[in-house]
Parts: sequence; C-alpha cells; structure tokens
Amino acid sequence: MRSAAFILLACLLSVDVKGMAISPRGRCQCTDAGVNFIRPKEIEKIEVYSPSSSCEHMEIIVTVKESAEQRCLNPESKFAQNFIKNAQKKNRRLE
Repeated sequence: MRSAAFILLACLLSVDVKGMAISPRGRCQCTDAGVNFIRPKEIEKIEVYSPSSSCEHMEIIVTVKESAEQRCLNPESKFAQNFIKNAQKKNRRLE
C-alpha cells in the first residue's frame, strides 16, 4: 500500500503543470494618464483596450505615422471620447 502511494506521489510531482495563461498584452502599457490630443493627420492606427484582469484601466494606444511611435491617449479627454463615439456610430452604419 505504501509503495502504491509513493508511486502516485512521484507521478504527481513529475507532471509538468502549466499555470493560467497570461494575456498576450500583459500588464498596463500606459504608465501615465496619456496625452489629451493628437492631430488626426498624424494617426496611423488606434488600439482601444477595455479594462481586463491584466489591466484595470481603459487604454487607448495611438501609433504615429511618421515615427511609428506609440503614445497613450487619455481616455477621459474630449478628443478620445469623441473619437470613440464616432467610431461606434461608424460601426453601427456598417452593420
């Protein structure tokens, strides 16, 4: 009986256990509040991330055309709120 328990324990210890999968985005990318405005002509791409288990804040990350630099846009700014509103209207029209 002891040998069976020992073998079972050895098997359990040798199993490679994987933890919970980490989000590919990881933790918050924006370390501060971000900028309040970016000229629309300079914007190449905008990514909006909703709050999640890996970051409790909404993040708006803008890629600038000329330098491919990424900047955080303040989600509380009027510019960001208007942009989100307009994008939602555009998506409704497409549906």
